[in-house]
Amino acid sequence: MKICVFGAGAIGGFIGVLLARAGSEVSFVARGQHLAAMRANGARLLIDGQELVARVPCTDDPGELGHQDCVFITMKAHSVPAAVDSIVPLLGPQTTIVTGVNGIPYWYFHRQGSVLDGATLDCIDPGGRQLELLGAERAIGCVLNPAADLIAPGVIRHVHGRRFPIGEPGGQRTPRLERLHQAMQDAGLEAPIRTDIRDEIWLKLWGNLCLSPISALTHATLDLVATNPGTRAVCRAMMAEARRIGEAIGVNFRVDADRRLDGAAAIGPHKISMLVDLETGRPMEIDPIVTVVQEIGQRLEIPTPTVDTVAALIKLRQRTALGIPAST
Repeated sequence: MKICVFGAGAIGGFIGVLLARAGSEVSFVARGQHLAAMRANGARLLIDGQELVARVPCTDDPGELGHQDCVFITMKAHSVPAAVDSIVPLLGPQTTIVTGVNGIPYWYFHRQGSVLDGATLDCIDPGGRQLELLGAERAIGCVLNPAADLIAPGVIRHVHGRRFPIGEPGGQRTPRLERLHQAMQDAGLEAPIRTDIRDEIWLKLWGNLCLSPISALTHATLDLVATNPGTRAVCRAMMAEARRIGEAIGVNFRVDADRRLDGAAAIGPHKISMLVDLETGRPMEIDPIVTVVQEIGQRLEIPTPTVDTVAALIKLRQRTALGIPAST
């Protein structure tokens, strides 16, 4: 199976190294020092007390790689709109796109069946270009449950989990989905097939919505944000607002807020990616994780006062961190 990992950072690199070592024909799209290091020394994955190395084609020019059977989009979600044109050369008539990104993917409301059926969201897909150029018919959903860190250029450390639920947006079991499932299972990745992948995506977003910005605002690790009485109360208020929105578009919540937070706390003292981005001076995934809930709420006329408050704080925090004037 010919697989391109577009955005081969921590999670993408983790997936790609294991797929390559299991026999898939993997390539990486990356940039900067990380790309240079993988070209020189291979992609190095620290996992289960050992170092695994995959030497695969690595490039910052996807046009060099040709059409793929499958493209994993595993870059930061807020970076995807600017990368759409670069993804197109990888797409042949039968290419599948696996959206391994945080937040709501571009195809989420395509034939979704709610009052927002067919909608595109300005904060994640401005002008609907992802939907137009990538195509909803190519999409397979994927939920990023594991955690991994990029600890040095070309070096990825696995932190937690191997579970990546996957599913067709329409819920059917298709040959392409079964093929992807088998490739991931062969690589030692848990890839349970879900008939309700939209629910799984919302469940992941439900936690990220509060845990990520509060972690960045407080500089606290995941376990502390989820267990401190004050921050947990804020999380529960944000989740209550997001649950009302989710239920309005047909999301089925199989766990309650406390169980979702307890599951996050069990991961331990992990630095969530939004905090890492803040500390390293990179833009944070605010729009795909926080603003998206505000936008959906506004379209449904469902108020989100706690989400709005935290959104205002984290957006100003980003501006000050990046040196952007607050008035612009």
